[in-house]
Amino acid sequence: MLRGFYTAASGILSQQRTLDVLTNNIANVRTPGFRASRVVTSSFEQELLTRMEGSNSAVIGSSAPMQVVSEVPVKFDTNSLQETGSPFDFALDGEGFFNIQAPEDEAGNPGAQYLTRNGSFTLNGDKQLELTGVGLVLGEKGVIELDDANFTVDTDGSVYDSRGRYVDRLLVTVPAEGAQTRIAGNGLYVTDDMQANQTVSEQTKIRQGWLESSNIDVNREYAMVMEAQRAFQACSSALQIIDQIDQKSASEIASL
Repeated sequence: MLRGFYTAASGILSQQRTLDVLTNNIANVRTPGFRASRVVTSSFEQELLTRMEGSNSAVIGSSAPMQVVSEVPVKFDTNSLQETGSPFDFALDGEGFFNIQAPEDEAGNPGAQYLTRNGSFTLNGDKQLELTGVGLVLGEKGVIELDDANFTVDTDGSVYDSRGRYVDRLLVTVPAEGAQTRIAGNGLYVTDDMQANQTVSEQTKIRQGWLESSNIDVNREYAMVMEAQRAFQACSSALQIIDQIDQKSASEIASL
């Protein structure tokens, strides 16, 4: 009976994680450059063997067919570009990510560095280009500072001030080969070694006055939510039935 309990419980946990991911996808349907995430599950035995330093040892004996969430991959397919006309909006036409530096913490330690496809930037009070609520936009020389809002950016990322003077070049990178890209929330990503990220090829163009749309298909996401909810309810019902059987068995044993 414990096998059934663990199977139903693991199903509830995996479906809850699926619902969390789908809800986050729907909430970011209007976030520029946002990429949909998908939950990938595997059996407990598969995940255990994968984590045992690549061991191919067979599992001895039988065990409950439990499900575990092995990863939450991101769909990095190409999205459409929308013209906005704002000089603070940027879209990447090709591979790569903008780099954002989060503020220092209270102890003065440097903030985290993030990757994003969201190019909806603003100019803060210190005349620095920033992604609101996240941090400062990085160029190849560091934080990008401008004298005013009258600036231009070429398709290669070169930034020029209102007088036509070169300021910096937007830092656009891709994760190093083999590096794992992890979700940091709200269209932000990190890699295991951010310093190992590589600059993109010249084929990637930066479009000023444009934004990349999200790749969220709302109808599909809602359909998947309904499917996950049904699976969640089925696992919950199975768990209740197992609990009732356990209680009945315990009562019968006690009456002997």
